Amino acid sequence: MSRIKEIRLSVTEEMKFFEPYFRKAVKSEIPVLNFITNYILRRKGKQIRPILVFLTAKLLGKPNNSTYTAAVLVELLHTATLIHDDVVDDAYQRRGLFSVYAIWKAKISVLAGDYLLSKGLLISLKNREYELLEIVSAAVKEMSEGELFQIQKSRSLDISEEEYFKIIEKKTAALISACTACGAKSVNANNEQLNLARQFGLHAGIAFQIKDDIFDYKSEKRSGKPFGNDLKEKKLTLPLIHALERASIADRKRIIRSVRKKNISNRDIREIGDFVKSSNGIDYAVEKMNFNKSKAIEIINQFPASAAKDPMISLMNYITERKK
Repeated sequence: MSRIKEIRLSVTEEMKFFEPYFRKAVKSEIPVLNFITNYILRRKGKQIRPILVFLTAKLLGKPNNSTYTAAVLVELLHTATLIHDDVVDDAYQRRGLFSVYAIWKAKISVLAGDYLLSKGLLISLKNREYELLEIVSAAVKEMSEGELFQIQKSRSLDISEEEYFKIIEKKTAALISACTACGAKSVNANNEQLNLARQFGLHAGIAFQIKDDIFDYKSEKRSGKPFGNDLKEKKLTLPLIHALERASIADRKRIIRSVRKKNISNRDIREIGDFVKSSNGIDYAVEKMNFNKSKAIEIINQFPASAAKDPMISLMNYITERKK
C-alpha cells in the first residue's frame, strides 16, 4: 500500500463524509458549471489539503461540523486557484490531463474559478464560520501577491534566494498553513496550538513547493510534471537560483540568456539542467527541503500522542519523498 493511501486510512470516516459534502457544495443550476465541476471531481488529486484539515483537527480534538466546513472551504479555494493558475500560466495540462482552461478556454475558466470561490464564501457565511473565512481570505490575499510578485520577477530574471522563499511562502505555504490553522480553529484550539499548527503548515508548504521545483529537473516519466516547465515559464526556482549565485559572471550571463529566449528549446533546458546539477543546485534544494521537513516534524512532536500524530509525520515524509 502506498504511503498516501496509508495516511488517508487515518481519516477514512472523515473523507467518506467530506466527498458528498463537497459534491453538493459545487452543484449548480447552470449546466456548463456542472460539466466543469464533474470533470474536476472525476480527476481529483490526492486531496492533501482536506486531509491536513482533518488530521490537524484530530491532533487537537474531535472533528465536527466546523471541521467539515473548513475542509470544503479550503478545497474550493484550492480548486479555484488551480483553474485560475492554468489561465495565468497558459497551461493546457494538469496532472497529465487536459486542464479546464484547455477545454473551456479563458473566459469560462475564470468564471468557473470565481464561482467556486463564491461558493466557499457563501458556505462560510451560511454556517457563520467567520474565523475560518478570515483565515482563508488572508491566504487568498497572500497567494495573489505571491503570484504577481513571481510574474514581476520572471520578467527581470533577477530573483534572489530570499525573494524565492517569499514567493513560495505566499503562493504555496499560505494555503497549506490555512489548512492546518482551519483544522485547529475548528476544534477550538488555543492561541498557542493555533500558532503551532500554522507554523507546521508553513514548513510543510515550503517543503512541498521545493520538492515540486526539483521535479522541473527530472524527466516527465518520473515526475508527471512536464520537463523544464518552470524554465519555459521563465520561473527561476531554488536549484537554479543557487547555481547562478555560485556561477562565474560569464556562466551567469550565458544561462540567463538561454532562459530569456522567447522559445526556449529542449536542448537549452537540458544544458541548464546540467549546469544546475554540476553546481549542486539540486542537492542544495534537497537540503533546504529537508530542513523544513525537520522543522515541521519538530512542531508535531510537541503535541501529545494521538491517532493523528504519526500520520502527520508520515505525510511530511510523503511530501519530500513523493515521485510526482
